[in-house]
Parts: sequence; C-alpha cells; structure tokens
Amino acid sequence: MRIEAVVFDLDGVIIDTEEVWEDVRRGYVAEHGKQFLPDSQTRMMGMSTPEWSAHLSQEVGVPRTPEQVAEDVLKRMAERYQAAVPLISGSVAAVRRIAEQVPVALCSSSARLLIDQVLESAGLTDVFETTLSTEEVERGKPFPDAYLEVARQLKKDPEVCAAVEDSSNGLRSAGAAGLAVIAIPHGIYPPADDALALAGLVLHDLDELTIDAVQKLR
Repeated sequence: MRIEAVVFDLDGVIIDTEEVWEDVRRGYVAEHGKQFLPDSQTRMMGMSTPEWSAHLSQEVGVPRTPEQVAEDVLKRMAERYQAAVPLISGSVAAVRRIAEQVPVALCSSSARLLIDQVLESAGLTDVFETTLSTEEVERGKPFPDAYLEVARQLKKDPEVCAAVEDSSNGLRSAGAAGLAVIAIPHGIYPPADDALALAGLVLHDLDELTIDAVQKLR
C-alpha cells in the first residue's frame, strides 16, 4: 500500500500561530474581566470556531454570544495576519515538495476567512487540491469528521492518506479517521503522550518531510 495523498494542518504546521491565538483570546477574555480555565488553551487547540467561541462564552463566561465572540476574535486574528503571516521555516517548500508527488489538502481548525487569507499570502492557494475548515463539519478535532470529509473530497480512502499535525487534538483526529499520522511537535505546546503515540512518524521540522519518508508509513 502506498500513500496517495497528504493532508496538512495549518496552525502549528504551516504557520506558527498557536501563541498568537492564545495571546489574542487571553487578551479578549481579560478585557471582559474573565480568565481562561486551567485547560482552556489545551482544549481549544483543534476546536472549530463554533466550539471554541462557545467555550469562551458559555464556560469561561465572556458576556457575549458565541457568534459575537467568534466575530470579535476572528477580526483581531485577521488584523494580526494582515500585519504579518508567521510562516514556519520550510513550510511552503515542504507543501510544494510533496505536492509534486501526490495530491495535497488542508484540514484546519481555523475559520475559512483566515485560511484563505494565509494561503493567498503564502502563494499556496492553487497548490492544495482541497481545503477544509472544521467549521464546515459537525465536529472539530479531536473527532474524525474533518479528516473523513477531506478524504471524501479527495476521493481517497482514509487509509491511503497521511496527515501532518502538531497538536494533541489534531493527531487524535487524524488517527481516529484512519489516516497515517505524521507528527511535528510544537516546541511550546507539545502533544500529549497518548496523542503522539498515534504517529507513525515523528519529525523535528518540515525539512525532514520527504515523499520517501511519507511512503514508509504504509
């Protein structure tokens, strides 16, 4: 069996924005006199926009509806991206390198407007066969919904696809969907041991991501 498609995560794999997300959301919550719960940051990594906005509104206690929270935070994130898109070193080259050999797709927990903005800035809009935001499926990561939908759009069985992920929930999502899993752990937000154990390949950076390494997964 060979890998016939590779699906990339966005935040933490192509762009280094996990700290930006935390900074923006913590600041927003603080402005409303609230603070993160002990597990808020970990839980929100991988959540879809409706899920994390509901968490901030209903569990953290921000006195705005989930829809208002999402609109407020996404506006701030878009402004940060307009100032500078924090591309991870080697990410664009890695996507293009793999795309020369097999179809590539994107499966991200970011909102559609942020995905499109980043891909345009990075010159990757036309490289991906398909892109998906978890806001476009019923459940975000760690549930398998998003990866199953990407495989469907690629017209591939999940078992012949590989996912490139950095976070616990992303690794769990890809593993639950039946994809081969490649982990590139984030230095500041490393995945939990149980999530990392799902990876058939663990890389230190994207320069190590080659089609030969991918094909050895199966």
